[in-house]
Amino acid sequence: MSQVVMYSTASCPYCVRARQLLEKKGVDYTDIRIDQQPTLRPEMERLSGRSSVPQIFIGEFHVGGFDDLAELDVDGELDERLGLS
Repeated sequence: MSQVVMYSTASCPYCVRARQLLEKKGVDYTDIRIDQQPTLRPEMERLSGRSSVPQIFIGEFHVGGFDDLAELDVDGELDERLGLS
């Protein structure tokens, strides 16, 4: 299974939905909470090229935000990227 990293905050509804989807899939992930560790926001922005949360990575692949993650799931590509299929 590929390593999953998500940069998020507690109050972001899209972050909550991304967590729910990953947990539904049974995926272990590292949740980097930039509301608790704001010094990591520049790292997130550098890696993703974006300033919004969540920013999700599967291995070296930058998924993007929740909408991008959900789209991968609908298209049947998420399980493959996660190594679940």
